[in-house]
Amino acid sequence: MTETADIWFDPSCPYTWITSRWLLEVAEVRPIEPRWHVLGLAALNEGRDDDPEGDPEGYLWIPARVCAAVAGKAGHQALGRFYTALGTRFHERGEMEARTFTDALTDAGLPEELAAAAESAEYDDAIRASTAEGIGRVGPHIGTPVIAVGEKAFFGPVMSRIPRGEDAGRLWDATLVVAAVPGFHELKGRPHAEPDFS
Repeated sequence: MTETADIWFDPSCPYTWITSRWLLEVAEVRPIEPRWHVLGLAALNEGRDDDPEGDPEGYLWIPARVCAAVAGKAGHQALGRFYTALGTRFHERGEMEARTFTDALTDAGLPEELAAAAESAEYDDAIRASTAEGIGRVGPHIGTPVIAVGEKAFFGPVMSRIPRGEDAGRLWDATLVVAAVPGFHELKGRPHAEPDFS
């Protein structure tokens, strides 16, 4: 039986990109189907005295708004396609030009007009609501990504490389076991390495 794996992501985070690619690898070797949601770091950090993301200009709203527009107009699976197209251009190719959003929308088979959401606050409340839903699954002490399968939910895992094939499946199995343990809170490895998207 295929299970839904809900993932809440911020499209700007390179480590979240790696986790999302791992989840797609898992879907090839385990009976899961990812369902995509926006978790906007800009929304999460609203009202804080500090700026943990170093985003004084509010850039993080921009890609999250386009993602929210895609989710609102075309649904979760279209959001997954768009995130793949955008992340490939942004994280893997280093593109962030005026046409990056419209090109990614085209790659995902979506209308280019959705890129206009980048400069509008129309979807900000939707971003806030989706962020609150994801954070509510684990708690306010975390960030992006959040993954939930049924009642099991967790932050991360945060990785600098994408596990492939059965390695991805084994990590998934272990993560679900850990996430199901009552009272479990945190597991950390070595300090972060630079993201490796290969």
